[in-house]
Amino acid sequence: MARMTTNAAADEPTPRPRRRAPAGAAVLREDVTEAIRAAVFEELAAVGYARMSIEGIARRAGVGKTAVYRRWRSKLHLVLDIVSALAVQGLPAPDTGSLEGDLRLLYEVTSRALRHPVASQVIPDLQAEAARNPDIAEALQKTLREGQDGVASRILAAAAERGELAPGLDADLALDLISGPLYWRSVVVRSPKLPKGYLGSLARATAEGLKAL
Repeated sequence: MARMTTNAAADEPTPRPRRRAPAGAAVLREDVTEAIRAAVFEELAAVGYARMSIEGIARRAGVGKTAVYRRWRSKLHLVLDIVSALAVQGLPAPDTGSLEGDLRLLYEVTSRALRHPVASQVIPDLQAEAARNPDIAEALQKTLREGQDGVASRILAAAAERGELAPGLDADLALDLISGPLYWRSVVVRSPKLPKGYLGSLARATAEGLKAL
């Protein structure tokens, strides 16, 4: 029969099987992790990044500070982890059979992600902090680009294999062309609503631009 033991590295006492876990391994309960993530959203909405604290997050999540620090070593890493997850959440591996179709699918999903209440509030807040903190600027740029560029690179590779794009395409310029317009419209200008047919027109214009590179 399993015994109830208290593991100092765990979030709380949990039933332990007879087989021992590796020495020093932390028991990170998924429900606690999700509670912390939800608390970050609430804390950011309430006080913003600059005033956000690990103490406030832990209090909202109903856990101790150590439960937060077991998962993330600082509030910056915690927020960037969440922004990164939001940036790639639901992004497909496009396979519509055409460059324009793949771009349209990418834009539809990305547009929904950028209009998410958390993204629309958190990303501008972090950008303001990035203007004052080079470490935040570097980490934010890396986090946002990696999620988007991974999908965009697959779109370009598939289009090249189909013969839709010329060989030797400038990858950095192509990625900027794919990601720039929608990001500008949704995050910088912060248009509350995209015009009807905008994403289709953007996908068509971007595809033509990429073919001209």
